[in-house]
Amino acid sequence: MALADDIDALLPQTQCTRCGYDGCRPYSAAMASGQAQINQCPPGGSATIAALARLLQRETLPLNPANGVEGAALVAVIDEDRCIGCVKCLPPCPVDAIVGARRQTHTVIVDVCTGCELCVAPCPVDCITMMPRVSESRDPTPELNRARYYAHTARLTRRAEAQAALLAARKQAAGELTAASSASHQARSALTGEAS
Repeated sequence: MALADDIDALLPQTQCTRCGYDGCRPYSAAMASGQAQINQCPPGGSATIAALARLLQRETLPLNPANGVEGAALVAVIDEDRCIGCVKCLPPCPVDAIVGARRQTHTVIVDVCTGCELCVAPCPVDCITMMPRVSESRDPTPELNRARYYAHTARLTRRAEAQAALLAARKQAAGELTAASSASHQARSALTGEAS
């Protein structure tokens, strides 16, 4: 049986989650264990399904319409006149293809965008649309997509760990302050009690 790594190598690495999994790697693992069908990747389409069928020695299936439809490669486009700089589109982008800062106009690095569409729903002003990739832009390679996805995931993990450590330090400091305040109050009460 094929390993998840072999299966993952055949996927386009858009990390779009349309397969029903959190990314290409979990989908690969599910296929390797026989828990998922080979026809759940709209970005990969019929070519990926055929390659997966050969690798896994399974019957070629049509793309499952519940997961989407095969179509032209898409890219996110931000209407910069309508963008309010809310940064809600930044975290869901699995490859950090959107550049911008809070209260600043955002833009998409077209040559990096996987067309996953995950940035569209969080936008509160609907300024992100999906457009066919223009012929002069390069499709990002699966290897680049995978590397950028792992870098994105590692960055989010580091940020979450740093925030958790900061919160723990603040809670500890607050606990020490509360304990010191309580001890000071008890000492004052004892002195006041002795004086009377």
